[in-house]
Amino acid sequence: MTPHENMSAIAEGLPTKSAKIRALDAAGYKRADIARFLDIRYQHVRNVLIQGPPKNERPALAAEADDRETIPGANDRVKVKIGPGGRIVIPAAFRQAMEAEEGDTLVATIDEDGIVRLASASAAIRMAQRIVCAAVPAGVSLSASLIEDRRREAAGEA
Repeated sequence: MTPHENMSAIAEGLPTKSAKIRALDAAGYKRADIARFLDIRYQHVRNVLIQGPPKNERPALAAEADDRETIPGANDRVKVKIGPGGRIVIPAAFRQAMEAEEGDTLVATIDEDGIVRLASASAAIRMAQRIVCAAVPAGVSLSASLIEDRRREAAGEA
């Protein structure tokens, strides 16, 4: 079977050019070959493959709060656009994973590579607690130490 016949067999019966592009790509054909076979522009092939599957075929990122397996993880990525005034929209599944709701204040940091990280207040507090726990020796009570220091200061002033 020639490559053209093989491509025809793969694309046969598929309803749209996008479906044909995805099927041919899954079969291992190069974008340029797909464009030539379907008599379309290379950019069309690229755009279809970059966009991923149609919305009605995409799995939901987070269907329910109890379904923790579908909530985005550290390596999940989505594209967001910068809107008027520098606004971005954080997808609902990401807000759910962050434990953030509309109107919440987020903590933003930027690293030396220009990567922005957003954290909810509760996540920022947990991170601060981990830092303090790592720095304070076991068995030491910071509140007891503070109270003792204040009492010594008060006794020195009297």
